[in-house]
Amino acid sequence: MINTEIKPFKATAFKQGEFVEITEQDVKGKWSVFFFYPADFTFVCPTELGDLADHYEELQKRGVEVFSVSTDTHFTHKAWHDSSDTIGKINYFMVGDQTGTITNNFGVMREGQGLADRATFLIDPEGVIQAMEITAEGIGRDAEDLMRKVKAAQYVANNPGEVCPAKWKEGEETLAPSLDLVGKI
Repeated sequence: MINTEIKPFKATAFKQGEFVEITEQDVKGKWSVFFFYPADFTFVCPTELGDLADHYEELQKRGVEVFSVSTDTHFTHKAWHDSSDTIGKINYFMVGDQTGTITNNFGVMREGQGLADRATFLIDPEGVIQAMEITAEGIGRDAEDLMRKVKAAQYVANNPGEVCPAKWKEGEETLAPSLDLVGKI
């Protein structure tokens, strides 16, 4: 999936009190995060979505749009948003993928269950997947780590010839791969 372009899709999302139609064209031209989760009204999912909502403003400042995706409908997303304090603070797109098109496009549909895996994809402005993470059902994701990956991906995109080493944080030293570095790290 890494370095592949996202596939076409059309869906309805709930965002800030409205239902909006989105397609893959809405992703192009900006950095995006697709944040798949199994289902609304569950247990680990709201903790992850709430954590992501707490980082949404910072992501927006970095030019990143967020699309949370489950196979629930956009109507269910609205009902959850209206009934939960944690989910009520979400301002990003909550995408209804009841046909499973987007979930299957990203290869994270649980076979025979109709539910998405817990998966995160970071997509560059050209619509190309730059990072992905998939965890087991009981393992929640951390928006702080996602922020680190966003910063690293944006740095690498803006600084050809440089790469970010393990645990890299914004402002720290990067590497410029060359024959001189082989065996010296």
